[in-house]
Amino acid sequence: MADVLASVMPAQWSVPQALKEAMDYSLQAGGKRLRPLLVIAACEALGGSREAALPVAAAIEMVHTYSLIHDDLPAMDNDDFRRGKPTNHKVFGEAAAILAGDALLTHAFYSVVQASRKHGVPAENVLSIVEDLAEMAGPRGMVGGQVADMEGEQGMTDLEQLQYIHLHKTGDLIIFSLLAGGRIAGASVRQLEALRGFGTRIGLAFQIQDDILDLVGDESKLGKSTGSDIKQQKVTYPYFIGLDASREEVERLTEEARRMVLEGGFQDPQRLLEIAEYLMKRDH
Repeated sequence: MADVLASVMPAQWSVPQALKEAMDYSLQAGGKRLRPLLVIAACEALGGSREAALPVAAAIEMVHTYSLIHDDLPAMDNDDFRRGKPTNHKVFGEAAAILAGDALLTHAFYSVVQASRKHGVPAENVLSIVEDLAEMAGPRGMVGGQVADMEGEQGMTDLEQLQYIHLHKTGDLIIFSLLAGGRIAGASVRQLEALRGFGTRIGLAFQIQDDILDLVGDESKLGKSTGSDIKQQKVTYPYFIGLDASREEVERLTEEARRMVLEGGFQDPQRLLEIAEYLMKRDH
């Protein structure tokens, strides 16, 4: 995946060096690469082409990376470290960080289209992927979830609103990744619905696990400070239902997700099942 991300910009394009450096700094910073992995895993679960999935896998990592750059800015979470490295604005300045995020978001749509241009994915399928990405990364999806997250305060937000935040701020890009992989492989309506259900559940479980790790995680493994939710008085699952019940909820959601994949009519669902298991047990 690192090789793919290193070559997302066409060599013949004239792009300011400072912009490329700021984009690459965060795009190449490592991390779990969960969303690209889900695109590829969903595609391969249906017998689709890994090569055709790569441009879309790169696109979702660009969108995710842009969201992290902007999320770390002083006007939002004001974080100094991300994945164990200084945040983008700490290295390149706020203006360059904002523009690097803008560029990554915009270029993601160019990358999605290459699945059709270079790998022959039917244009109708790619059109649906573009539509999904615009919906799930935008005001109804991730951005709406981020706004709700900024507005969420202890004592002012209930559990239902917290679920909205988690489902949209984190869950929608996970759902998108799975649907996109399915569309590349020509998934049926039934298979797409199974992927949507799987993604909804592991997305929520993923964010609840993040809430847990913010309280009890190892900073050296996480690559960022713990306790930030408490400092910012953010609502979390442990705040509402406690640590033990939060862990039980992660297990319940993961089991539901596994069942949906097993009943979804996939040729080879093993990789998806392994990802769900890993997310439930991760410590960073």
